[in-house]
Amino acid sequence: MTAAQPGATAVKQAIQWMLRLRESGHDPALQQECRQWRTAHYEHEQAWQRVIHLHQDLDLRAIPGAGLALQTLETSQRRLHRRQALKLLGGAAMVGTAAWVGKDLDTVNVWTSDYATGTGERRSFTLPDGSLMQLNTRSAVDLAFNDQQRMVRLKQGELMIACNPQRSLLVETRDALLEGFEGRFVVRQDSDCTQVSVSHGRVAIHRPGQLQWIESGQNWRLDALGKHRLEQVAMDAMAWTEGLIVTRDMRLFDFLAQVSRYRHGYLGCSDDIADLRLSGVFRLEDPEQLLQLLPRTLPVRLRQRTRWWVRVEGLA
Repeated sequence: MTAAQPGATAVKQAIQWMLRLRESGHDPALQQECRQWRTAHYEHEQAWQRVIHLHQDLDLRAIPGAGLALQTLETSQRRLHRRQALKLLGGAAMVGTAAWVGKDLDTVNVWTSDYATGTGERRSFTLPDGSLMQLNTRSAVDLAFNDQQRMVRLKQGELMIACNPQRSLLVETRDALLEGFEGRFVVRQDSDCTQVSVSHGRVAIHRPGQLQWIESGQNWRLDALGKHRLEQVAMDAMAWTEGLIVTRDMRLFDFLAQVSRYRHGYLGCSDDIADLRLSGVFRLEDPEQLLQLLPRTLPVRLRQRTRWWVRVEGLA
């Protein structure tokens, strides 16, 4: 069972405490206040630990809006009372900040998953039966292997399975139970559907009273309304296993949504260029360098406030 995640309010408060402690140095009274806040509710400690964990990889000064707020904090004695500065931080910097930090914290629950990946991470694992599993960015799975079954539960994100031909392997998602036989396939769980793409072999979709086979080369979408085959896809579903995004006449808006999965922070575009089309092969190891290619191929420019906030806009 997945543990409950701290809410956006608790995450925001944890970030505020971290910044206050940084600004005050080693103030024993403030440290004691922070400890009291942490012990007041389990969710507070949970949010604190996860913000601390995330801080190992992120510089909170680069969070959208936090730079100005921190500057205000650091000069508060000369310009503003500390509470006014924190009010600014809570209002200006934390609107949206807690949302995207919370997204990164909630995305991969490494504490309750058997296997998981962080933002921008891709990893390969050999399962107990010898099958190969690759996890894409922000993915988490649990295993249920026993004498009766071999099952991978995809909790979030995306995986590739290369099955051991000796026995079928089950993959459970929110929308369906899949059974892979000798072959190679990708399963991705989005917020509103599950997408399945088979490279080799075949996969069975088990739903109440229904059985559907997915053959090699096919792509299917499964959701609450049913299942249907995708005759055309704008992105190669297997390419990420090679560290690539391969697009075919893909909308810019959709392309940026894919790239955003591999980086922290905000990435988007203005509405007037959302339907621009993009085809090509793009390497995933450096998403920031990848974005620099866009103005060379499309009539767009990058508007970048920090490394964590990038917006693609049309040329004036």
